[in-house]
Amino acid sequence: MIQLVALVPLFPLIGFLINGFFGKKISKSLAGLIATLAVAASFVVSLLIFFELEHAEVKSHVVTIFSWFNSDTLKIPFEFVVDPLSSWFLLIITGIGSLIHLYSTGYMHDDEGFARFFTYLNLFVFFMLLLVLGNNYLIMFVGWEGVGLCSYLLIGFWFKNTEYNNAAKKAFIMNRIGDLGFLLGIILIFITFGSISYNQVFPIASGANGTTVTAIALLLFIGAMGKSAQLPLYTWLPDAMAGPTPVSALIHAATMVTAGIYMIVRSNIFYSMSEIASEFVAVIGVITALFAAVIGLFQNDIKKVLAYSTVSQLGLMFLGLGVGAYSSSVFHVTTHAFFKALLFLGAGSVIHAMGGEQDMRKMGGISKHLKITYATMAIATLAISGFPGLSGFFSKDEILAHTYEHSPVLWFVGQVASMLTAFYMFRLLFLTFFGSFRGTHEQEHHLHESPSSMTIPLIVLAVLSLVGGVLGLPEFWGMTNWMHHHLDVLILHKNPSTMPHDTEWMLMGIAVASALATIYVAYVIYRQKHIVPLPEGEKMPTLQRIIYHKFYVDEIYDALVRKPLDAMSAAFKFIDTKFIDAVVNGVGDAVNGGSGLVRKLQTGHIGFYIFAMVIGIISILFFVFN
Repeated sequence: MIQLVALVPLFPLIGFLINGFFGKKISKSLAGLIATLAVAASFVVSLLIFFELEHAEVKSHVVTIFSWFNSDTLKIPFEFVVDPLSSWFLLIITGIGSLIHLYSTGYMHDDEGFARFFTYLNLFVFFMLLLVLGNNYLIMFVGWEGVGLCSYLLIGFWFKNTEYNNAAKKAFIMNRIGDLGFLLGIILIFITFGSISYNQVFPIASGANGTTVTAIALLLFIGAMGKSAQLPLYTWLPDAMAGPTPVSALIHAATMVTAGIYMIVRSNIFYSMSEIASEFVAVIGVITALFAAVIGLFQNDIKKVLAYSTVSQLGLMFLGLGVGAYSSSVFHVTTHAFFKALLFLGAGSVIHAMGGEQDMRKMGGISKHLKITYATMAIATLAISGFPGLSGFFSKDEILAHTYEHSPVLWFVGQVASMLTAFYMFRLLFLTFFGSFRGTHEQEHHLHESPSSMTIPLIVLAVLSLVGGVLGLPEFWGMTNWMHHHLDVLILHKNPSTMPHDTEWMLMGIAVASALATIYVAYVIYRQKHIVPLPEGEKMPTLQRIIYHKFYVDEIYDALVRKPLDAMSAAFKFIDTKFIDAVVNGVGDAVNGGSGLVRKLQTGHIGFYIFAMVIGIISILFFVFN
C-alpha cells in the first residue's frame, strides 16, 4: 500500500478538477459529496499506509513518482517520503479535513458559490498533502506556496466584501515575507550540501559548518514564522476570520498553520546542531504564546478569540520545538487539531444559529437551544484549558515539563500563557451559552441546533478531544508514550529527559491548580456577577483599551511600514513620470521631429535629387582637398 501513496494527494486533485470544471453544471449535493468523498478516500488510503508502516521493519520509504529536474548540477526527483512523521500528518490532514468537508456541506448549503468553495477546499488539501509528502524541500515549497494561494482564495471567498479582500491580500503578502526566508534557506542548503533531498542532506548535515547550519535554521524559521503566525508575522491570522468558518477550522486547526511545525520537525537536525537557532525559536514561541493570550482576554468576536488562541497555542508548540521536545510539539499539534477544529466548527454552529452574528456580547443563554453544540464546545474548552484527563492536559503538560528542564524562566512564561488560555476560553463559553439572551427577538426566534451534517463532525471531534491524550501518556505513569516512540526514529540528535518524577508531579500539580483557579475566576466574573463586555464605542480603562485594540500592532505596522512604502512609491512615481519618462519621451519627440524635417526633403522630383547629389559631391571634394 505504501507504493500507492500517490493516491493520497491524487483524490483531492481529482475532486478539485471535477468541481472546478463541472461544479456549476451539477447539483450542490453532488458537488459536496464528490469533494467530501475525495478527502475521505485519501483518509482511508492514509490509514492503510499508516498501519502498514507500523508493522514494517523499515520505517522510512521513498516512492519515486517521476524524474523532475535532471541536469549536471541539479537533480531533483519528484519523490514522496513515507515515514512516521509524514504518515501521521497525513492522518491529521485527511481525517480532520474530511470532517470539515462534511460540516461544510451543511454550513455552506445556501451559498451561491457552493461548488467553488469545495473546489478551493480540495485544492487546499492537495497542496497540504504535497507539503508533507515531498522528499525534498522543493516539493515542500510547492505545497507551501500552494496552501498560501488557496488561503488567499478561501479567506477572500466572499470577494464582494472589500474588507474580506483586504484580509486575503494581507494573508498572502505577509506569508510572502516569510516565504522569502524559506526560499533563501533552501538555496543555502543546496549551496552547502549540493542537494535539497532529505535523504541526501540530513545524513551529512552534522559535518557542516556551525555558522552555516545556524543560518539555514534561522532562514527556515523565518518561513515558519509567516506560515505559522509567530511574532512579528502573525497579524494575518486573526484577519483570516473573514473567510467562512469551515475555512478558519481548516487553516487554524489541522493544515496551513501547522506547516511551520512540520517543517522544523522534519529539519530537526539543523536545530539540534544550533543552540542559537533553537533558543531563538523557543523565545519567539513563548513570547508569541503570552502576547496572543493577553490579546485574547478582551476580544468579543467569537472567531477572533479562537484566532488569537491559535496563535498562542502555536507559540507553545514552537516553545516545545525550541527546547528539543519535537515529539511533544507534534503531540500538541494533534490534540490541538482535535479541539481547535471542534471549537471553530462549534463557533460556526453558533453563528449559523445566530443568523451570522459573531459578537459574544449579543449572545448568551443559548445552551438550551444548541445542546449538542454546547456540550461539544464545553469539552473542547476543557481540553484546551488543560483540564485533567483531557487531551490538551497531556500535550501541554509535556511541553511545559520539557521547557522547565531547559529554562524555568521560559516555563513560567509558558505557564502564564496557559492560565490565560483557560480564562479567555471559559469567558467565551460563559458569554456565549450562559446568562440571558442579549440578541434581538428575531435572532432568538431563529435559534436552533444545526443539521446532522454539522453536528456529527462536532461529536467525533469531541470524542477525540476526550481520549486523544492516550497518544502521549507520561511514561512515569508506567505507560508507553506512543507519540514519543513513534517519532523517535526521526529525531536525529536525541536529548533524553533526566527530570525526577517528583518534579514532574509538582509541575503537573501546578498546571492543574492554575487552570482550575483561572476557570474559577472566569466563573465568578461571567457567571456569578454576570459581567458583560462594554458595548462598542464605550470608554474603557486604558490598559483594557490597549489590549482590546491588540496593542495597536496593525496601526504600528501601518505607520512604520505601509505609509513609508506608499510615500516611497509616490516619490518614485513622480521621478518616473516627470524625469525618466520626460527623457525617454523627449528622445522620441526629438527623433520624431527630426525625421519630420528630413522627410520634407523627400519630394519625389528627380531633378531635386540630382541637384542634391551634385551639392553633396562638391561638398565632399571641398572638404577632402582643403
